[in-house]
Amino acid sequence: MSAMNGAAVGGVIGLLIVALIGLVIGAVAKMLMPGPDPGGWFVTILLGIAGSWVGNFLFGLVGLHGTVLELVGAVLGAMLLLWIYRMVKGKRSG
Repeated sequence: MSAMNGAAVGGVIGLLIVALIGLVIGAVAKMLMPGPDPGGWFVTILLGIAGSWVGNFLFGLVGLHGTVLELVGAVLGAMLLLWIYRMVKGKRSG
């Protein structure tokens, strides 16, 4: 039973770490792109996580790898998603 409890704790800790990294990446993207922002901290976490995936996917397509480049790709991916969100929101409201 203790192995199962350890796996559950590790999973929760892992999710918290991913959420924290997503929050930081999303916050940096929002800071670098002034203007109206979607949602609060939860949306910022999702923006950072999705931006990390998108940015690193695109960087991988062109062969860019490495820790620093992965962080840059994550922030740029989050900025791209934020820009797309603002464009879609602007078209809906106007």
